[in-house]
Amino acid sequence: MTTKTLSGPDAIAALPRNRLLGEFSLWSADLANMERDLKRIEPHVDLHHIDVADARFTPGFLFFPDLVARIAGLTAKPIHVHLMVEAEIVEEQTRQFIEAGADLVSVHAENGEAGLRAVRLAHELGAEAGVVLRLETPVAAVTPFLPEVAFVTLLGTSIGVKGQSLSDQACPRLIEARTLMQQAGRETDIILAADGGIRHETVPRLRAAGAETVVLGSLAFDDPDLAQRMAWLRGLKVAA
Repeated sequence: MTTKTLSGPDAIAALPRNRLLGEFSLWSADLANMERDLKRIEPHVDLHHIDVADARFTPGFLFFPDLVARIAGLTAKPIHVHLMVEAEIVEEQTRQFIEAGADLVSVHAENGEAGLRAVRLAHELGAEAGVVLRLETPVAAVTPFLPEVAFVTLLGTSIGVKGQSLSDQACPRLIEARTLMQQAGRETDIILAADGGIRHETVPRLRAAGAETVVLGSLAFDDPDLAQRMAWLRGLKVAA
């Protein structure tokens, strides 16, 4: 059992803001040897990313609270749960995953008012909250969430499908989101994240467009020299 020194909003606030973060998607871990993979990545990860899907909002099922609770006991790093679920269950799922150990729960702007209620519930339960946008959703849909979230995540590929190429719209959408964050007076309070299409050749483009964290899958888990990979990633700069 690993004990966290920080949790919830404190853990998210403590994330470094002077470099690109390494957010590791546990969907890409060896699911039959999760504990082994967690030990391997622990020195390198800034926060764990766990996709949760209900097979309605997305094509298939992914993860569940009991598994997250087990993961939470094996790492000192923050856990970010991305809820890809329909609006009628987003609040209850927010509760269940926070109770299981999530430090940050991100909901979809497409969940509308239910998503906003889930964000407020996360805060009531002592966790941090974020908002996510599908690739096809206008970036302006994040606006109602900006006063209340610590993360804005933009998907750069279609939701819930592995192996896709990064959309040509991904970088312009990050730039648009940054502008909205500035207009809301929250640019320094919110971490801007890119998820999907993360490859060696796309990460520098996403970073230059303003991404502060990228959700790493096979780019991290399949790399035999993870320390070198992370040193490269953390050295990437935002465009002037």
